[in-house]
Amino acid sequence: MGVSALGYVGFEVSDLATWRHYATDFLGLMDVTTDESELRFRMDSHAWRFAVTKGGRDDLSFIGFEVTDAAALAAVAQQLKTIGVETTQDKALAKHRGVSDLLKCADPSGTAVEIYYGATEVFPEPLRSPAGVQGFVTGDQGLGHLVLYTGDVAAALKFYQQGLGFRLSDNIDMALSPEFSLELTFLHCNPRHHTLALVPAPLPKRLNHFMVQVENMEDVGFAYDRADKLGVKIANTLGRHTNDHMFSFYAFTPSGFEVEFGWGARTISEPWTVTRHKANSTWGHKRLSNS
Repeated sequence: MGVSALGYVGFEVSDLATWRHYATDFLGLMDVTTDESELRFRMDSHAWRFAVTKGGRDDLSFIGFEVTDAAALAAVAQQLKTIGVETTQDKALAKHRGVSDLLKCADPSGTAVEIYYGATEVFPEPLRSPAGVQGFVTGDQGLGHLVLYTGDVAAALKFYQQGLGFRLSDNIDMALSPEFSLELTFLHCNPRHHTLALVPAPLPKRLNHFMVQVENMEDVGFAYDRADKLGVKIANTLGRHTNDHMFSFYAFTPSGFEVEFGWGARTISEPWTVTRHKANSTWGHKRLSNS
């Protein structure tokens, strides 16, 4: 038993106005904000997927993982308790998030994690992307993926695998120099190749990047052109990854972490055979800037 999808994420940012412009005009998300202290954005029939609040962190604020129902929520809570992680039910927060029930805890890096079921759907209200994105890949794959920095990979894997039920997809040995490489770990909880990836680096920011996937390849090209038009700095050029086969590019967000904007990733089918890769990309994804 485990979580079924990445349901929502929250960012704490220093410039709300810039983020609103970025989320709508560049990423193509739909602004559904009702309280200016917390911007909210849609990408599908869920009432919201991204929340952005004011603060000095400029980093990930919280992660919301979805489970199927109350029984699954109780099962995950028991799994977490077995590995020494206590969860707290928060009915007021559940109401604020618009879900039926919610438990909260923290992962070993201190990231706030929420496990919930019963997200609010607004299916009768069509998604209207300000940037003309034809559609995002969500559904049973959740909103996308997160890549997190961690100083203790073993503790993080215990939390996410034994506690939340994630399963290993594969690893990439990322060569940073001829003498040094990092082992990246990719985890899945549904057909998406990875909902979560871990980078063994104890950096001040917890989030390396988040990913949104579109239904049409042309929308990746349109987003690449929008970056130039809007002055969004490209981090990595167009390319294709070795492990999930995603065709994508990376751009810096106003908070300094990155977003991957992609299309065409392969999905997990069981039984899945774990593999290793010696490179991150088969072609492209050339690094353009580190600032």
